[in-house]
Amino acid sequence: MKTVLVTGANGFIGRNLITHLYMLEDVEVIRFNSKNTLEDLFEMIKKVDFVFHLAGVNRPQDVSDFMQGNFGFTSILLEGLKNHHNKAPVLIASSIQATMDNPYGQSKRAAENLLFEYAKETGSKVFVYRLPNVFGKWCKPNYNSAVATFCHNIANDQLITVNDPNTIMNLVYIDDVVNEFISQLRGYEEVDNTCIQDLDKEYHSVRPVYTIKLGEIAVQLNSFKASRENRSIPDMSNELTKKLYSTYLSYLPTDRFSYPLKMNVDKRGSFTEFIKTLDRGQVSVNISKPGITKGNHWHHTKCEKFLVVSGKGIIRLRSIDSEKVLEYFVSSNKLEVVNIPVGYTHNIENLGDADMVTIMWVNEPFNSDKPDTIFLEV
Repeated sequence: MKTVLVTGANGFIGRNLITHLYMLEDVEVIRFNSKNTLEDLFEMIKKVDFVFHLAGVNRPQDVSDFMQGNFGFTSILLEGLKNHHNKAPVLIASSIQATMDNPYGQSKRAAENLLFEYAKETGSKVFVYRLPNVFGKWCKPNYNSAVATFCHNIANDQLITVNDPNTIMNLVYIDDVVNEFISQLRGYEEVDNTCIQDLDKEYHSVRPVYTIKLGEIAVQLNSFKASRENRSIPDMSNELTKKLYSTYLSYLPTDRFSYPLKMNVDKRGSFTEFIKTLDRGQVSVNISKPGITKGNHWHHTKCEKFLVVSGKGIIRLRSIDSEKVLEYFVSSNKLEVVNIPVGYTHNIENLGDADMVTIMWVNEPFNSDKPDTIFLEV
């Protein structure tokens, strides 16, 4: 069992890291946050096997607080470890701004140098991570992350400000950061981890890094909001898009998790489009009343899949140049997909005494200008 100390436990990275650490059966987590005292810290330090040093100051009321919060607290932490003769490895979440000469960058660089000196003096392992912009769930909006601010404002119908849409952003995703940090706890480095060598200093990084313009982020996030209306799904094969979409959804107000769909209702039942994509087709929900038959048409290019998830019925198909009718009895008792090939006229009939619900997939979104639907009795 390893005992792990996490400073800045209530922060964005700390909160995400701790939820992952809690899933490890051989790890005990000790949390240090702003409500704790230095006496608490010194007591915690006695028995830890690894330190994740995530506490820091990003936006203080006074510029001098940068050095006190980033350099000063790091100094206290390391002195505490030395006083207790504890050589536990220390991992610090620094910033790429440590290369800059602004007050924040100077304080981060000073904290880094403390760790390097500490490693020389004690022989303890240190891991200095210079992180770019980190995004993901639980990041505080209107603080130090444009992604978090944009997600929050767009999800809450508030305006966003893009001062320069061509600003280049280098982003890393919170789960990638956490996985990399835990790999150091486990005693190995991920294959794609790279280190920047600066004489006797070693700066670690997280991969992958996503490079994107600020204006492109705004466009993507706005498209996520619009996807409710047009029932679209972003391109999830793009890793950055997938992670941005997950992040955006985490900022939705709790009373906006659900959204209505347009149900096309008549005496036969209803037909409702659920998801539409350009590259993966369209998914719809069809509800048929008892005794109702729907369909009796065929397609040149559109092909479909039918899956009855409630009730029972029969799907009939006939090649348009044949008189032979194929029949597939379907029900929710045995979930089975029926393919509807091109060139086959088809229908579906509800054989039960309750509504029959069918999930229908088609390989392209419906286009009223080119419906590709020719009516013909089976």
